Amino acid sequence: MRGLDLAIIALFLVGMPLLGMWIGGRQKSSTDYFVSEKRISWWVVCLSVVSAETSTLTVLSVPVIAYMATPAQGGMTYLTLALGYIVGRIIVSFVLLPRYIAGDLVTAYAFLGKRYGNGMRATASVTFLFTRLLADGIRLFATAIPIKLVLAQYGINAGYWAIILVLGIAMVFYSFFGGVRAVVWVDAIQMLWYVLGGAVVIWWLSGQLSDGWFSKAVDVNKFQIFDFTSSPLTGAYPFIAAFFGGALLSMASHGADQLIVQRLMSTKDVKSAQKALIASGFVVFLQFAFFLFIGVMLWAFYNGVDPVKDLKLGNKDELFGYFIVNSLPSGLSGFVIAGILAAALSSSLGALASSTVTDVYERIRRTPMTDDERLRHGRIWTLVWAGLLIVCAGLFASSNKTTADPIVVQALGIAGYTYGALLGAFLLGLIFKRVTQVDAIIAFVSTVLVVGFVILGVKFAGSTPTINFGKATADLKSLTGWWNTPLGVAVTLLVGGLLSLRHSRGVPVRDELDVKAES
Repeated sequence: MRGLDLAIIALFLVGMPLLGMWIGGRQKSSTDYFVSEKRISWWVVCLSVVSAETSTLTVLSVPVIAYMATPAQGGMTYLTLALGYIVGRIIVSFVLLPRYIAGDLVTAYAFLGKRYGNGMRATASVTFLFTRLLADGIRLFATAIPIKLVLAQYGINAGYWAIILVLGIAMVFYSFFGGVRAVVWVDAIQMLWYVLGGAVVIWWLSGQLSDGWFSKAVDVNKFQIFDFTSSPLTGAYPFIAAFFGGALLSMASHGADQLIVQRLMSTKDVKSAQKALIASGFVVFLQFAFFLFIGVMLWAFYNGVDPVKDLKLGNKDELFGYFIVNSLPSGLSGFVIAGILAAALSSSLGALASSTVTDVYERIRRTPMTDDERLRHGRIWTLVWAGLLIVCAGLFASSNKTTADPIVVQALGIAGYTYGALLGAFLLGLIFKRVTQVDAIIAFVSTVLVVGFVILGVKFAGSTPTINFGKATADLKSLTGWWNTPLGVAVTLLVGGLLSLRHSRGVPVRDELDVKAES
């Protein structure tokens, strides 16, 4: 009977890239390839943004957060982060988006080039490329988990490297031929697919759980949303850290990360981009709640057993995939897994290629490129980044341990090193008009070093900080990751602002995009 599941999955892996190529059509210019000549409807972009930022990590890992949450932590406290996301997107919509759209830019980092110079533009772009490579390497690895479980049912012991290679090839096809238009539309379709797959899981579980499971979940705080009791410095999702940190994290990911900004730039005007971004915040909140609820139902279904010790799984992130393969009926299992695979095909390759070509390569080359050259190099770098992404995902698969944090937390942790510096560079240029490129680069580098030192070396014994580069223990806990982005922004503004005092008698720097945005 499992042959039906394999047929559905195989059909999806072949059909979705072909659909993307058909939707994308023939790319006639680099503008069409990178930003689709700004012709995509806002609601499609909204769904694409949601798919790009959550995708497989949400489907596989967010249910685990609710499943593993202790009564002291609360099962729905992750939603505090999502509330901050909404606030952050609203701010980005009115502060940064008008400057990108009015400036007719291809990447977010072109704004930094206009404001500071090409040195700051290249610095930010390279940082984005490195961070996105690592974060999306984890995303691609996450998608290989349920496929490995499915193949194991047939006695096929496929390695993660082989699975990741196949997924990477499927993803690169429509990104290479269809450009951002194919990426955005495929994202939107895939998001609807994996949400529908989640609805199938809830429907099936509702018929399997015994009476009283809901009240038992309430008794152990599985539906608790706000955490006002745990330490704001070291707690998992304390309200102040999660809400404030979520707002700044969302501002960075949706205002300074080309993966999202590229999609928003494909809308026709500022208002369309604002609607897409703000609406995506509310959709993400509902989506988080949706998959956290699945985690609570799984907790009731398995009676809260330890996924690693009792179910003999390789790591706790395999729990949802294990349930889909071993518990859902044939056909439904294949449909849900295809939805999870849909999340994997949310491609960042176009964003990586556009930033590489326009922010780095064209600046190094120094001579203007023709549109045909820019389009050709865009496709070449799409292939290059696909290869690097496959290697990165394979390395994550090889190094992932059973004691690791949920993969969604790992991915956000990677972004924590640089997101504060990226967002801080944008805000620094808007707030301090006399900041120069040298000031901004010094502030940027200083921020990455400070945040890296805090993440790796600062531990807390209660509320007392101490320097310790060892692993966090029960007695020494690391600063919760939700403070990383606010800390980075604060350091950037402080260092850059102080350096700008050197130019207090000079002529204020006036960004030409300010004039366009205001008009």
